[in-house]
Parts: sequence; structure tokens; C-alpha cells
Amino acid sequence: MADPGIKKQSLPLLSVIIPCYNEEESLPLILDALKNVKQSMADVEFEFLLVDDGSTDATLSVIKERAAADPEIRYLSFSRNFGKEAAMLAGMETAVGGYVCIIDADMQDSPDLLPQLYEIVAGGDYDCAAVRRSDREGESRLRSFFSRKFYQIMSRMCNIEVTSGARDYRMMSRRMVDAVLSLRETVRFSKGIFAWVGFRTKWIECPNTKRIKGETKWSFFDLLLYAMDGIVSFSTKPLVLSSILGLTLCVVSVLAILFVIIRQLVWGGSAFGWPSLVCIILFIAGIQLFCIGILGQYIAKTFSEVKRRPLYIVKEKGGGRNA
Repeated sequence: MADPGIKKQSLPLLSVIIPCYNEEESLPLILDALKNVKQSMADVEFEFLLVDDGSTDATLSVIKERAAADPEIRYLSFSRNFGKEAAMLAGMETAVGGYVCIIDADMQDSPDLLPQLYEIVAGGDYDCAAVRRSDREGESRLRSFFSRKFYQIMSRMCNIEVTSGARDYRMMSRRMVDAVLSLRETVRFSKGIFAWVGFRTKWIECPNTKRIKGETKWSFFDLLLYAMDGIVSFSTKPLVLSSILGLTLCVVSVLAILFVIIRQLVWGGSAFGWPSLVCIILFIAGIQLFCIGILGQYIAKTFSEVKRRPLYIVKEKGGGRNA
């Protein structure tokens, strides 16, 4: 007979965060797939944390229905759409597990990789196991080109290495999650934050897959703005480049003025040519506006930071064993 004074050793808890925005069709599929995977991980307890990012369809209703029938499911619902970055942050702040996994609801990330990711982090050699795409099959050439260039620019301009093709699908130890949560900036670029906090990361490659249901929420313009936020958040080199460009143009303009004066004195009648003058003026004005725009991006980010507004507002929450 077991000694009643000895408590049964509890199993490690894995928190699976699923950001959701208009995912009523794919949400049941991802939950069923995760439940199937859970059966092969009998030595781990689970909590599934669904974050409704202000969906306008029946996503919240689906979440409530599943949470009412499953005590392992908890949920948060935002008062409006605050963006995926806010949803991931809210999930990490709410998760209580010693291990935390983030996975999209669109089934582009395979739940079958979950045991492998967990084993890597639980082994102790790594604090993070993350997934990256091995190809970009199914994407347009233009989108693939700009995606590759973005990662190259990030690596050169920032003091961090953002892995090309990195997905948000990753398993993290509690100490890495705590480190990520210690960064309280308003303008968040999670791929950069995950790289900035450090910790050893094991990358798992998988082929690119299409969504099973629904449509992507990211347009090309949205991705472009997201890329700009990432560069501005982790590098001041655009300001340095604009300063160098301005100084270079000043030197070139002085040399051009000296050339025009000398040519006028030597040959005479050579200072005419207003069309070329107009082109030069427009070129210089364009460079100035470009540099002012770079400066404006940093001022805008500073403006957002000093207001200290919350990154999200929770309208309601529920589920869990104590619901």
C-alpha cells in the first residue's frame, strides 16, 4: 500500500496556444488533430489555450462549444481585432505550462510534429524547437522573392539572425517564455523577439502546405508593413543609411556646382538647361522625402511606445477545469 504522505508526482504541463481570427471552419480540424496527437503523449498533461482575436464569424461560438465539452480547453476573446502578435502575447501571458507551444489554426503547421518538438525541448539541450519551411511551393514568385529578400535584409541590418522561412510554430521552455514576456515593447515582431532573447533553438524543416479551410488573412501589403515594423524595431541602420545618403548627395551637389561654374568660366553659355535642372531637383526632393519617411517611421514607433496603451483588451474568457 502506497504511503499516503507521498504525493503522486504530477506530469509536466504543456500549454498549446492557438491564435484564431475567423477560423470557424479550420478550428474543429486543428483541435481534433491535436487531440489525436495527445493520445501518443500520455506522459504529458495538456491545456489548449484558444485566443479569439476579435473574429467576425462564428469562431467564438465554436470555441465556447468545444470548451464546454472539454475541460482541457481555455479561451480568451478580444474586444476587437488586435492582430496576431497581440494574440500570441496574450496566450503566453495566460499559459501556465512549463512548456509552451504556439501553432496556427489553419492547419498549415502539422500537429504531428508536436511530440518531436516536445522531446527536443524536454531533453534539456534546447530551450526552443521551431519549424521552418523547406520550400515555398504554392506561393507566388513575387511573394517568395520578397520573403527571401526580407530575411536577407533582416540578417544584414539587425544584430539578430532571423531564420529564413521561420514559422510561428514553436515549442518553448518556461524560462524562454518568461524572457520573451520581459520585453514589453508595443510594436512587436515576434520572430525578431524570439531570436533576440537567445537560447538554443533546434530547427525542424517541413514542406510548405496550403490552408485546408478559409483564406489567408495576410495580404501582400500587410506583409510589407509587417516587414517594415520588424526592421524598424530591431535596427537603426536605416537612419544611418539615410544620413550617409544625404551626406553623399551634398558632396555630389557641391562638386556639380563647382563643375558648372568652371565650365561657365571656361566655355561660357553652358549653365543653361532647365529640364536637367528640374530632374535634379525632383531627384533630390525624392531622396529627402524618403529619408524623412524613414525618420517618421521611428518617430511613429516612439509615439506608440510612450502612450503605453495595452496591446489587447480581453472581452471575455472561460473554459478550463474550474469553469
